[in-house]
Amino acid sequence: MTGRKGDVLRWCPRVLGICVAVFIGLFALDSVGDGIVPFLIHLIPAFALLAVALVSYRWEWIGGIVFTGLGIVYAVGARRHLDWVLIISGPLILTGLLFFLSRRARRRTGASS
Repeated sequence: MTGRKGDVLRWCPRVLGICVAVFIGLFALDSVGDGIVPFLIHLIPAFALLAVALVSYRWEWIGGIVFTGLGIVYAVGARRHLDWVLIISGPLILTGLLFFLSRRARRRTGASS
């Protein structure tokens, strides 16, 4: 994976993974008035996604599996609310698929991890 296209394909899922974690973290803001402990508890999903995004810098397949899997699980759980599914599952699944594409492109060119 060389050149500009390779760089975009390598960095896009990583940056998007961090952005998705920040986006999910924004939902914790509704608990700010309840105190610091409820706020931190509501940030746990965002911290977990951030941890997965950081681990996926090295091992793309982990990001692909976790982000895609979480998107599918959420879509099944919230299937009665299409708008929720699009807003939450869409970025998760897109990020996961981009991690899979990044890994596939890197393996095709023989680049080391």
